[in-house]
Amino acid sequence: MGIESKRQQRFAGIIQQDLAEIFLREGNTWLPGVMITVTRVRITSDLGIARVYLSFLPVKDPQEALEKIRNHGNEVRYKLGTRIRNQTKSIPVLEFYVDDSNDYMEHMDKLFEGINKDKQSEDE
Repeated sequence: MGIESKRQQRFAGIIQQDLAEIFLREGNTWLPGVMITVTRVRITSDLGIARVYLSFLPVKDPQEALEKIRNHGNEVRYKLGTRIRNQTKSIPVLEFYVDDSNDYMEHMDKLFEGINKDKQSEDE
């Protein structure tokens, strides 16, 4: 996906904010005891598809949590539509993904720690 226009960025921000509120209010009914965070929203250039990246805490299997959210996708889209219907002609199709950037950062931290330990043992 290329560089997003200001229009896409603004619309993504609105969707992210409204979805965060929806998950805050309704998320406990879909995933009891789980905090759902909308980490990022990417919009296609025609504003027809919103790729929503979610983070789940505390969850052992994020893919399972994601499936539960996808099962309620139409309901989430409807609730989003009631919030943004005056700001857009059509409500974008929502595609949900797990945001694995935290896992990636943890993995990179472990790699760097290993490199630092190796370097320290060589210096001694």
